[in-house]
Amino acid sequence: MENLKNVAPIEDFNWDAYENGETVTSASHEDLEKAYDNTLNKVNDREVVDGTVIAMNKREVVVNIGYKSDGIIPMSEFRYNPELQIGDTVEVYIENQEDKKGQLVLSHRKARATRSWDRVNAALENEEIIKGYIKCRTKGGMIVDVFGIEAFLPGSQIDVKPIRDYDVFVGKTMEFKVVKINQEFKNVVVSHKALIEAELEQQKKEIIGKLEKGQVLEGTVKNITSYGVFIDLGGVDGLIHITDLSWGRVSDPKEVVELDQKLNVVILDFDDEKKRIALGLKQLTPHPWDALDPDLKVGDHVKGKVVVMADYGAFIEIAAGVEGLIHVSEMSWSQHLRSAQDFMKVGDEVEAVVLTLDREERKMSLGIKQLKADPWETIEEKYPIGSKHTAKVRNFTNFGVFVEIEEGVDGLIHISDLSWTKKVKHPSEFTQIGADIEVQVLEIDKENRRLSLGHKQLEENPWDVFETVFTVGSVHEGTIIEMLDKGAVVALPYGVEGFATPKHLVKEDGSQAQLDEKLEFKVIEFNKDAKRIILSHSRIFEDAAKAEERAEKKAAKKAAPKREDAPSIQNQAASTTLGDIDALAALKEQMEAGKK
Repeated sequence: MENLKNVAPIEDFNWDAYENGETVTSASHEDLEKAYDNTLNKVNDREVVDGTVIAMNKREVVVNIGYKSDGIIPMSEFRYNPELQIGDTVEVYIENQEDKKGQLVLSHRKARATRSWDRVNAALENEEIIKGYIKCRTKGGMIVDVFGIEAFLPGSQIDVKPIRDYDVFVGKTMEFKVVKINQEFKNVVVSHKALIEAELEQQKKEIIGKLEKGQVLEGTVKNITSYGVFIDLGGVDGLIHITDLSWGRVSDPKEVVELDQKLNVVILDFDDEKKRIALGLKQLTPHPWDALDPDLKVGDHVKGKVVVMADYGAFIEIAAGVEGLIHVSEMSWSQHLRSAQDFMKVGDEVEAVVLTLDREERKMSLGIKQLKADPWETIEEKYPIGSKHTAKVRNFTNFGVFVEIEEGVDGLIHISDLSWTKKVKHPSEFTQIGADIEVQVLEIDKENRRLSLGHKQLEENPWDVFETVFTVGSVHEGTIIEMLDKGAVVALPYGVEGFATPKHLVKEDGSQAQLDEKLEFKVIEFNKDAKRIILSHSRIFEDAAKAEERAEKKAAKKAAPKREDAPSIQNQAASTTLGDIDALAALKEQMEAGKK
């Protein structure tokens, strides 16, 4: 036992063989290893070889390449091929024959990438159908993993119909065709649409060959635009114009149809090559005019909704697809030029009277002013001559003011009937548009639907009083308020104005009177009918000087002795007195002023 304690154990002793009753020497063990190695494939690092899938789960794929150990590859590297099964042959890239754990390290992604460029070029040349995994969205399309290369799938090449939600394709494996390769930048463009276009083209030829006007087909709403709806008839597209969607007015096609909706349509027309197909939807239903109440007649009252507005009128829908026009002239008894938008707007519910009805032409005209009595039918009773009213200023002209007493009842105030005292050059000096003004009815023109009105008639004529105040020869203080070429306008007491010619504006010192100067003026003419007062400042001191001169001559004559021997002059002209001469001069000036 002591000798056994000092015996060292054999390090490489094969206990398994010993237990099985097998005795192998070290020499025979080496031979066996060599024989085993000869049964294995000789592989090198960074080499691409084929392997067989021998096991797989949701996370990993086990691949046998005929080496002494199997390799494990992440399932994510096979996501482009969801149909992978045990027994499939796959290409793998040997990254390392043994890692720290003695495990064979393989990569399927690197193997595909190593051969990918050659495969992509071959797929383009042979028009081969390949599989790819859609990784993510990008601007204008999708990124697809093809043989380990990131290829671009344009949005227009995903399907034959427009794609509204790209995200539903992310994570899917689909079949593609390589349509373009940029060798310089290593860019690859693929298409899924190209795979189905050939089949659709054949279907399209069959459908187009059978098209006939009036034919009813089932289609799917493919796209909706502002002007109509595109319908997929099974590879062939047709357009339903917005006016052919409904017998009623449609402002937005989305009010009638929705995307991907299936519906029946009728073929209205197509071109010679049948590339443009016009479809109709409303034609599959009876025209609303055919169902219009047969008892409806002119003069009846109808209700409807405003569907379209224009400056000249409003279109009222009284039933789906049945419209009538209310012209702006039928909206009010007023004759003022106004826009239809002043009376109503789209969406308003209105009641109207049927004015005309043409069932054959499918036209109807309506009116709303007929719901009210025509104010001119009883104009003499409501607005008799001499009656006083409040009106609203609507418009100006050079000769007067147009006013409206009530809707439909207009009148004119002539510029001369605005004021007794003020000389109004333009109505805008007296009032303003939109303002209220008191009026009196002067005349009624029922045929032309006009009233002659006056404003100054509401007050007594002050010229009756002025006639007693501004008598010829009377003197009044006045202020020059306006200078004109022919003279000056002078403001007198009581708000009245007079006029003085330039020669009557000369002051006693010989200077000319100026604007805003206050002076004494003598009335040399008063015309009540023309409302004219002619004034003179010069006449005041001229008349005084003449009176003084006459007085001096008269005194001198009395003082001079009588000469009995002086011959008596019998000539009538020579016997004219100085007073007669002054009277003639005054008459002449008065006549000249009257002419001016």
